[in-house]
Amino acid sequence: MTVLRDTAREIAGADGIAVVLREGEFCHYVAEDAIRPLWQGRRFRLKECLSGWAILNARSAVVPNVDTDPRLPAAAYRATSMRSVVMTPIGAPVPVAALGAYWCAWVEPGADTVQRLQALADLATAALDRLQAKPPEQIAS
Repeated sequence: MTVLRDTAREIAGADGIAVVLREGEFCHYVAEDAIRPLWQGRRFRLKECLSGWAILNARSAVVPNVDTDPRLPAAAYRATSMRSVVMTPIGAPVPVAALGAYWCAWVEPGADTVQRLQALADLATAALDRLQAKPPEQIAS
């Protein structure tokens, strides 16, 4: 996850990155790299957060202004310095995770940024598929 997180932050030019896993009806923020702490270790209901929206809809969400998007838990974002976000699903055809890129300024992330994040998410999907194809005893080694 460290490679995924660090690569995402670099290719997006983001102020923060979060890796979010689906756990049943919840999203679990399992890894992050940000200028200030975001939500690592916290869980949110899938239907109450942007990572859940990206997972449930199997498509990226681009939010230039976190204050005006109804898919976001406004209170959770007010507690941070993050103002813009792109959330990209990981896993196909059914997403099992999401990759969030955050900016402290109100920005309109360009199509190239969204495409780079999607390409990285696709690589993560391929890696997950390869892991799932291995017998459990090979994964541990």
